[in-house]
Amino acid sequence: MNVLKGTLFASLLALPALALAVATPGEPAPAFSETDAQGNTHSLSDYEGEWLVLEWFNKDCPYVRKHYGSGNMQSLQEEYTEKDVNWLTVISSAEGKQGYLEPDEAQKEAKAHNLNASAPFLLDPNGDMGRAYGAKTTPHMYIINPDGDVVYAGAIDDNDSANPAVIPDSHNYVAAALDQAMAGKPVETASSQAYGCSVKY
Repeated sequence: MNVLKGTLFASLLALPALALAVATPGEPAPAFSETDAQGNTHSLSDYEGEWLVLEWFNKDCPYVRKHYGSGNMQSLQEEYTEKDVNWLTVISSAEGKQGYLEPDEAQKEAKAHNLNASAPFLLDPNGDMGRAYGAKTTPHMYIINPDGDVVYAGAIDDNDSANPAVIPDSHNYVAAALDQAMAGKPVETASSQAYGCSVKY
């Protein structure tokens, strides 16, 4: 009985630690190692000393379509990858769930969406990477600095409408955070409430 109580107590103690295993601004980014649609492995350690943006994606989500159908996300990807920022777009949909893609399908979607990321989609069907980061929506955005610390986590911008017509008048949190952090300035908005469709774990 004492052993059982001890095991239960240890399990309960572990719960808060698991709950905190998310990407928090000002803290080191959670480690990851995932394979992209072409079979190449990407790990956090591969980007040591470099800027990195992580973006969660679901092709069937209207909020993702808002930013891709308008070209907004691709423009952002292009602008910052040209400034030597790495950009990885992650699919954490589980097999059988909305947005799940096999590698060959993911390569086709990358072309269809004119993906300007640093690699084809990272595939995280078991949800390990998504859960480690606390990714809850598509899109959900994270910025990691060259020291491996999270400097931004949250929404792409401040307008949670699915209508792309609102984009020109929206404040883009990701662009602002990158510009400020890369210039050595404090990030004015380091976190925000992400909006979109739930990640389909």
